[in-house]
Amino acid sequence: MAQLQDKVAIVTGAARGLGRAYAEALAAEGAAILVADLNDGADTVAAITAQGGRAVATTVDVADADSCVAMAAAALEAFGRIDILVNNAALYAGLKGARFEHLDEKQWDAAMNVNVKGTWLASRAVVQAMREAGGGSIINVSSLAAVFGLPYGLDYVASKAAVIGMTRGMARELGSDNIRVNAVAPSAVMTEGTEEFFGEKFEKAKGVIASGQLIKRNLEPSDVTGTVVYLASDHSALVTGQTHMVDGGSWFL
Repeated sequence: MAQLQDKVAIVTGAARGLGRAYAEALAAEGAAILVADLNDGADTVAAITAQGGRAVATTVDVADADSCVAMAAAALEAFGRIDILVNNAALYAGLKGARFEHLDEKQWDAAMNVNVKGTWLASRAVVQAMREAGGGSIINVSSLAAVFGLPYGLDYVASKAAVIGMTRGMARELGSDNIRVNAVAPSAVMTEGTEEFFGEKFEKAKGVIASGQLIKRNLEPSDVTGTVVYLASDHSALVTGQTHMVDGGSWFL
């Protein structure tokens, strides 16, 4: 039997890139998927249903509380329960790097609203449904940047460090409800978003990143999805409050 048979997962930021990869991987293991994104998630839904999976899409702004409540309601309406939340939606690709004293204040606020507040609001919106389902798994997407200290991106670094702290605090609060909360912290994964983030320095960045790893190749989405599936499944039933580095051996946490 598939690891996630009869489970229902919400994946935010699932219209493309890593979010889409997470959604497809969870669906392949039997989960019904709510594809939640500001952008149109039709392509992700089509890819899942073409493989015999179940998926619907909804529009969500994770930085807006009412939008997150509507997202949870859409999952319940479509599938009747919520077991898994992958907090993947984040500002990343469009961020403009600079020395910390020159970062744009509006960009800083936007990064905190989406990457930090959005993780809180999306989790808050689903937690009662998870309690009613008898438990669940919340998977927060952090980044190697948070522990390495990526230069020229302090807004992103700070937001992803906050995700690790939130993961630990939420795990302590929700353990009695049988709701597990863990984080995944990948290195730069080769997606459209990463290419947009590094821009003209993308090829150089790829080499620098790989050279700093013990396993010297760049990460592809398939290198990260297995960790997310594991954390969503009962194979990690007693794993909570942890941050899982998926970075080719760049950093030991």
